[in-house]
Amino acid sequence: MSDIAGESGTRNRTRRAILGAAAEVLARDRTATLADIAKAAQVGRSTLHRYFPDRDVLVHAAVADSYLVIQQSIQDAAVDQGTALEAMRRLVAAIVDTGGRMLFLYGDSRVLEDFAARDGGSDTEEPGEGGESDTAPDSVSSMVVDLIRRGQSEGVFDPSLDVDWVQDVIWALVYTGCEAASRGTLPRHGVTTAVVRMLENGIREQ
Repeated sequence: MSDIAGESGTRNRTRRAILGAAAEVLARDRTATLADIAKAAQVGRSTLHRYFPDRDVLVHAAVADSYLVIQQSIQDAAVDQGTALEAMRRLVAAIVDTGGRMLFLYGDSRVLEDFAARDGGSDTEEPGEGGESDTAPDSVSSMVVDLIRRGQSEGVFDPSLDVDWVQDVIWALVYTGCEAASRGTLPRHGVTTAVVRMLENGIREQ
């Protein structure tokens, strides 16, 4: 049993390394090859192909995995706890920390469109290896929306602003901050502070 568990753990780590590398590499270069991704993941092409037979399968899995990473980051930020303002700051920090994953997902609308067209699922995953069958993009949105509404009810965020619009602004600002950091025009450690400052000046009740 221990050998089987060890093999499964190694496979899972290798798979996640490939998915993480795919998101990071493709966020920088949408034309990156499988060889580029394999190099970034520090695995051979043959190893990558054992997990993902072609580029489309890998990209689809990377999208689903990135959603899961962002979802887990927001859940770990406990945005339903504390004051809405404190929770918003934790939310921003959590999304910023996903870095390349966020840039990968939102840097090209075709990535999400292709993912949605395939019904957000895939048969390429193995049970227990972080498959995307449990991926729930709507749950990410609902956590953010709930926080915004809570802030409005607490009188911290401007209640006259449309909730969906505020949510779009949050994602846009975080994306812009992460992109600036990737270009070197904003220090990575300063992204959260810059985004929070912009948000608080824009959505706090005056």
